[in-house]
Amino acid sequence: MMNRRKMISASLGLGALAATARFGAFASSDPAQELKPYALSGQALGASVSLLVLHADAGRAQAALADALAEVQTVDALMSLYRDDSQLVELNRTGLLSRPDERVLEVLRFCQTLSERTKGAFDVTVQPLWSAFTQSKELGGLPSLESLRQARALVDWRQVDVSDNAVRLRGPGMAVTLNGVAQGYAADRALAAVRRHGVEHALIDAGEFDTLGGKQHGDPWMLGVRHPRDPGALATRLAMDGRALATSGDYETFFTPDFLHHHIFDPATGDSPTELASTSVLAPNALQADGLSTAFMVLGVERSLALAATLPGVDALLIGKNGQSWQTPGLPALAA
Repeated sequence: MMNRRKMISASLGLGALAATARFGAFASSDPAQELKPYALSGQALGASVSLLVLHADAGRAQAALADALAEVQTVDALMSLYRDDSQLVELNRTGLLSRPDERVLEVLRFCQTLSERTKGAFDVTVQPLWSAFTQSKELGGLPSLESLRQARALVDWRQVDVSDNAVRLRGPGMAVTLNGVAQGYAADRALAAVRRHGVEHALIDAGEFDTLGGKQHGDPWMLGVRHPRDPGALATRLAMDGRALATSGDYETFFTPDFLHHHIFDPATGDSPTELASTSVLAPNALQADGLSTAFMVLGVERSLALAATLPGVDALLIGKNGQSWQTPGLPALAA
């Protein structure tokens, strides 16, 4: 399920990008022009999509928004687990995807690189574990040890063959989910679309966030990261600096009310990781931020911070199940 693994409140009065009237006029690089806010929303990837651009020309802004939303919806059409005609459903149904779309290939190749970098902590083949837990939840419980053993035996990212001509799952019963990256990728595609229209200031919420430029008077976009145990509170606010933001947490889709069993799985154990409640990642693009936020939930504090230190432009906020938090030195955090 393409769940919103995070709930991030957008920015100083922006809300869900609905309160655009509060922004008034914006400074432009051309003194003769006045930037105004234009917004568009829709549905894709199992969540609401909200797009905001600032531009002096209404027609160009609206065209940019329409193209951006179309990009997000195209990612949904290709990568949804709940559309019978998606390429991901075809791959899982038959074990073979012939003539894969170049966007599917781009995401799968990124996932293979991330899996290798994280030594398998990130793994797109965990879908059988999701199926085991959801089926057991419908019956009022958790999967048996035997059902978990069977599901876990189908999890191995190295058993996915990706080429320009085909994607193949080597093992019968294997299945892929792109829920850990599709929203981020969609945000990147939307941002590229508004750039093509000459937009210099934008806030993209496709389930993860991409930002471009800033707000009034050169102020940065501000995003608030939800506290994982208090839906009404923020853990921190971030002054966005042109990077993308993604958050993963144990609170959005869970199988037990104590959050010990949830939608993120450790491929090594077949169950949910136990150390962290949420991870928020800033990265040069939303695809990377999205994938890393999922991987960091599995890796835990020590290995996540060590990996982040080796990745240019990556910063993270990690919050443990016990309430303790850790952050990288470059995180542009402000008081919540």
